[in-house]
Amino acid sequence: MSDEPEKLAEGTLISHLLELRDRLIKALMGVGLAFVPCMMYSNDLFSYVSQPLQEKLPKGATLIATSVMSPFTTPFKLSFFVAAFVAMPWILYQLWAFVAPCLYRHEKRFAVPLLISAILLFYTGVVFCYFFVFPVMFAFFAGTTPKGVSMMTDINSFLDFVLVMFFAFGAAFEVPIAVVLLVLTGMVKLEKLRENRGYVLLGIFVFAAFLTPPDAVSQSILAVPMYLLYEGGLLMARVLLRVKRAEAEKKQLQA
Repeated sequence: MSDEPEKLAEGTLISHLLELRDRLIKALMGVGLAFVPCMMYSNDLFSYVSQPLQEKLPKGATLIATSVMSPFTTPFKLSFFVAAFVAMPWILYQLWAFVAPCLYRHEKRFAVPLLISAILLFYTGVVFCYFFVFPVMFAFFAGTTPKGVSMMTDINSFLDFVLVMFFAFGAAFEVPIAVVLLVLTGMVKLEKLRENRGYVLLGIFVFAAFLTPPDAVSQSILAVPMYLLYEGGLLMARVLLRVKRAEAEKKQLQA
């Protein structure tokens, strides 16, 4: 194997801008292709997304549309976000293809697993929110409705709330990636993160309290997985640090 230093691809500002334009166009084309079938089944998609709430609504209560255009625009908006969700691996691949030429080989070896893990963890957070959090959350909301008040939620407000929750839980499940990046970049030492477990656990419960209804069950449903993911991030960071140190020692011996 050659001992010559690795050279990165170089280009002018115009060439980078043209490459970025091409990657953005390809990413948008991927979203567009996914959007067509989503739009065809937009009403079915909305029925599926709203199912956890509809199952918890009081008898005789339904979702309502308070705007003339809401029955069309709300499923349309949902179709776009579902298309972006489905096409996310393709979008991130285009981003990776744009950035990869600027990375060294050893940086790519760390970046690829982290990128794949980040995608899977985000999807896991969204699925976890839909199947485990929404049933508990909507049951709580329906159970606390005052007497004389009919719970009839506007479909647009419901969709906005659901999208925010999906994004929040998807982002919350990125905790291991954040821990690994903090450690590998040297911003925070692994030993420091281990020592501050108690503060991290407290912060996670405070964060969960802002995202979930004010009851211990809903709060724990988010906080416990987040803390377990934090511990998983510490484990991943320790393994990657060992690999990084081993490679550094190997280079020193070869020098």
